[in-house]
Amino acid sequence: MKNIFLLALLLFTFPLFADELPKIDYPQLKFGDSNSLEIMSWNIQHFPKNVNTVNYAAKIIHAVDPDVVGLQEIESDSAFVVLVNELQIIDPKSKWNGFRADTDEWNLNLAYLYKTAVVEIDSIYQIYPSDSIYHSPFPRKPLVLEFIYRNENYFVINNHLKAMGGEKNESRRKAACKLLDEYIENNLSEEEVFIIGDMNDEIAEPAEFNVFISFINQPEKYRFADMDIAQDSTANWSYPYWKYRGQIDHILITNELFDEFQHKDSEIKTIVIDEYMDGGENARYKYITDHRPVAIKLQIQ
Repeated sequence: MKNIFLLALLLFTFPLFADELPKIDYPQLKFGDSNSLEIMSWNIQHFPKNVNTVNYAAKIIHAVDPDVVGLQEIESDSAFVVLVNELQIIDPKSKWNGFRADTDEWNLNLAYLYKTAVVEIDSIYQIYPSDSIYHSPFPRKPLVLEFIYRNENYFVINNHLKAMGGEKNESRRKAACKLLDEYIENNLSEEEVFIIGDMNDEIAEPAEFNVFISFINQPEKYRFADMDIAQDSTANWSYPYWKYRGQIDHILITNELFDEFQHKDSEIKTIVIDEYMDGGENARYKYITDHRPVAIKLQIQ
């Protein structure tokens, strides 16, 4: 009954207050195009945190125009269904579809959105599923999407690692990264893999403090596509708030994608919604989420 009530609010409340809402210059968010593959990661905090969040999120995703979106903190299944439907209404030619996991005890579930007119979905599954063994490194089970694009197989591993500072939480994130490396080595060692998500930590830290050292110590195998953003203190970081300000949402690629990423037309970018939204950061935080999306564009030869 609670979900039905929420769904009713999402469907009917928005039009009543549309004229009072902050406007977004959506064309300024454009990132994707028909000649490249785009993967986007976005934590939509406590989705939906506001009765207008679904409508905003659908329009933002349509404006950015990625082919695959990995989402974090998708609390409401009914709101997620509405989001998929909204995307399909806005952009029917892309034939949007989605999948939301349902195993997180706090309902901060991982999810995917994808254009079935562009990518062919092979399978979606969780890894390290045992709570009794793997809950500490993975409070949310990594969610894998296997798809085909232009006759090539690709894998996306969506993550939401343990939040907050402190040695215990950092150790959990470090252990999670080690397990992700082991999974790729044992199962996807020759595949084209994107490891994405809200990783809740910095990649541009000294080695002794860096929870991503399992990846960083293997530059022949992995590359953080957003490293240049993370290393630039003047850059648009994915989490812009003073206390924890930083680039904490990442896109890591395996060496099978290095050549594509080095193409002159490939790109990694933080999508700065608040720069084009009335009210800026405060409005984005109130109506949508505390995180900015991070997206990668690859020119596939």
